[in-house]
Amino acid sequence: MSVSLLTFGCRLNAHESEGMEHYARLGQVNDGAPTIIINTCTVTAEAERQARQAIRRAHRQTPDAKIIVTGCASERDATRWEALPGVQRVVPNGEKLTPAMWGVRDGEKPSLPPSRHVRALLQIQQGCDHRCTFCIIPYGRGDASSIALEDIITRARALSEAGHHELVLTGVDLASWQQDGQSLGTLCRAILQAVPQLAQLRLSSLDPILLDPEHGDRVLWDVLENEPRLAPHLHLSLQAGSDLILKRMKRRHSTTQVATILQRARALRPDIGVGADVIAGFPTETDALFHETKDFLTEQAIPFLHVFPYSERPGTPAARMPAVPRPIRQERAAQLRAVGEASRDAFLDRFIGREDTLLMESATTGHLPNFATVMLEDGAQSTRGILQKVRILHHTGGKLIARPLSTP
Repeated sequence: MSVSLLTFGCRLNAHESEGMEHYARLGQVNDGAPTIIINTCTVTAEAERQARQAIRRAHRQTPDAKIIVTGCASERDATRWEALPGVQRVVPNGEKLTPAMWGVRDGEKPSLPPSRHVRALLQIQQGCDHRCTFCIIPYGRGDASSIALEDIITRARALSEAGHHELVLTGVDLASWQQDGQSLGTLCRAILQAVPQLAQLRLSSLDPILLDPEHGDRVLWDVLENEPRLAPHLHLSLQAGSDLILKRMKRRHSTTQVATILQRARALRPDIGVGADVIAGFPTETDALFHETKDFLTEQAIPFLHVFPYSERPGTPAARMPAVPRPIRQERAAQLRAVGEASRDAFLDRFIGREDTLLMESATTGHLPNFATVMLEDGAQSTRGILQKVRILHHTGGKLIARPLSTP
């Protein structure tokens, strides 16, 4: 049976697509007919448009294929997606990683899904208990629930034994992971202790409130300071650099808290790479409020910004607020991206001439522990999946250029 996947959206969707493909190949779904699984995203209207377009294109190109749709967009309006050409059924988010859904017989114990990514994704939780005014995700993912520590460690061991040097913890709201009073920091420490051969553990996007120096996860701070195998990289779900806009978003952090977090993290790990999600043109954002965000991002010199213009999501409170015209949203997003590029280039400057170890994600590219992208100099190649020692020569287009040395 032929199984192909098209995935839209976040790392969690990518992780779930790996599981669905694995179980579909093990099972007998669709009696051997070609199967196309579309894993949708609802974060923006554009993501939904692209998924619908992909379904129509797949049906035109392979009219006999059975198209199965899942993901957050279809979770919100299954009937609309079922009506698209070629769609056989819509699978709820809560069932898409159930082996029986994909034809694995009752009583069988299928193997754990492998990871196609060099930096293997390791899911630790699902859903979110918070209701930010702009966010539709809880309506597609439900409330927060944590995967048991023992199951996470079992999966971590399996991925490490399969040859993955790095694991990336993923979920909708990592900060909400808990078990018997244990926090995300406790989980990170447990994984690193249980899998001593693992070279690196990385956190994906974090709610900044988890790192509030006074009330946040003290164990996580301790692990960040004292465990070199926890990657020196933080990606914060910042969203804005204006306290008034943050309040209107119903975010739980302030700009002062974020500035303190960054100051402390940089003191503990001076070469830490910092990323942040930022929304440009949120409803009610005046020129003055926009410049508060722009000035904050400039001052904090965050090198890895993920900026996107605000996208209305019907059913959210923000969609009913006074909107910023779309051309202004786009123009503000461009300005913030320029701030990010300047901060990124200044950050990359400090690594020129250094030697470091790179996880190769292709024969020529990969990431440093701080998430800086590295490309080998012209003509040089290494091996996908290995840890490659390199000397940094210069940077261009947001990428460090390096010469490979001996492997560690």
